[in-house]
Amino acid sequence: MSTASSSAAAQAAGLGSVVEPGTVERVAGDRPRKPRTSRRWPRTVGSVIIGALLIGFSLLFLYPLVWLLAASFKPRGEVFDNRLIPETFTPQNYIEVWDQLPLLSWAANSLAIALLAATLVVLSSALVAFGFAYFRFPGRKVLFGLVLATMMLPGAVTMVPQYLIWLNLGLVGTWVPLFGANLFGSAFYIFLQRQFFLGLPRELFEAARVDGASYVGMFRRIALPLSVPSLVIIFLFEFQASWNSLQAALIYLNAGSVEGFTVPLGISYAMTKYSPTAGGQGDYQYVMVAALLVTLPMLVMFAFGQRYFVEGVATQGRKG
Repeated sequence: MSTASSSAAAQAAGLGSVVEPGTVERVAGDRPRKPRTSRRWPRTVGSVIIGALLIGFSLLFLYPLVWLLAASFKPRGEVFDNRLIPETFTPQNYIEVWDQLPLLSWAANSLAIALLAATLVVLSSALVAFGFAYFRFPGRKVLFGLVLATMMLPGAVTMVPQYLIWLNLGLVGTWVPLFGANLFGSAFYIFLQRQFFLGLPRELFEAARVDGASYVGMFRRIALPLSVPSLVIIFLFEFQASWNSLQAALIYLNAGSVEGFTVPLGISYAMTKYSPTAGGQGDYQYVMVAALLVTLPMLVMFAFGQRYFVEGVATQGRKG
């Protein structure tokens, strides 16, 4: 029996069409598939370009840190030669710096002040933000707008009034002005935390109220545990701001002893101490060592808080 007759017989028996050997059956409406290589090529080129840009910007941002690391291992006359590999390797700078500068005292002062400032602003800002997010009262939007309007005030405008307040309280020369204002929260942190609280299911708080929980209990047992990522973000931001703050320490601590300085004020003092115009010998290698060492706590904090930082930023982005 021929092929044509067998196909006709199969169709008559209801078996459908028979595909002849060596042929490819194409369903109606299907388009011939293009080779996958043509699709992957633009994707590969784009990935290479993006990777090269990321590496380039990473090296650009890492250059100051690498330069500082190299300068900390150089002798006095080679600190500013811009070589990333020291010509004369001087590791004893890391031993002599402890005799030259009271670095431990500066670091301890900055650590205590930064912890107090970050902890106080986290708690006070979260408490105010919870009130704006949960409670419904007349004038709430107007009052929240006034809180946000305080961010428009430049720091130079409030600098003199704040100094006069602390001067009249007799607290100039102490640590209190460096963290005392954080007892009243921060407008930016209040806004950030309020947005996070608004994303929490309100039914949780209503159920807690039915069970007899107080407002403080809801804040402590529900709101705070569920907003750990945003609290960590606020803590890291404020800790960094306090750790790097030179202006406040220059205003309120500059008249005290050198051991009572914070890290930024101490490094500023060291720059003046070693300046040839001020009678120094130009031993800036100790300043480089001190600047590198006081950077390490911030790197450690961001390394441990990176997971919460990324989670908090991603959560805020999803909420819009």
